[in-house]
Amino acid sequence: MVEQKINDLLLQKFEEEEFQDCFLVETKLNVKNNTLRVFMDSDGGLEISKCQRLSRYLESYLDEEQWLGEKYTLEVSSPGLDQPLKIVRQYRKNIGRGLTVKLLDGEVRKGTLKAVEETAIHLEELHITKQGKKKIKELRTAIIPIEKIDKAKVQIVFK
Repeated sequence: MVEQKINDLLLQKFEEEEFQDCFLVETKLNVKNNTLRVFMDSDGGLEISKCQRLSRYLESYLDEEQWLGEKYTLEVSSPGLDQPLKIVRQYRKNIGRGLTVKLLDGEVRKGTLKAVEETAIHLEELHITKQGKKKIKELRTAIIPIEKIDKAKVQIVFK
């Protein structure tokens, strides 16, 4: 219930010009230690200052409405590079980047994210086949339904 109220507040805030490129990824409430974690992202990269302003915005409602009582912890941040992609908008933001995709059947696919639809991603994969002693390298694009993805993570590349 608190999570839905927070989500509604954020959606309302994201209509403001300054926050229109922001989107909600996930809200997690840990009842044991009264901690609310809000993970959000932005099409152009999430700045700390935006997280701070959104945190203050949410705190004002949490303090006034007492949805979590007097003592609580609120964390507003981006999910982080090590976290899996959860929503279509995150996939779109990462077009052109390397992706490791674990499917529900356990199969793991790796490639470059080329396109994103509402129900599927296009993953360009390198396939190597042998013809005699020669290795033939070929790029193929696989269309993977989002509903079949268990976990997808952006591959971090250090140059």
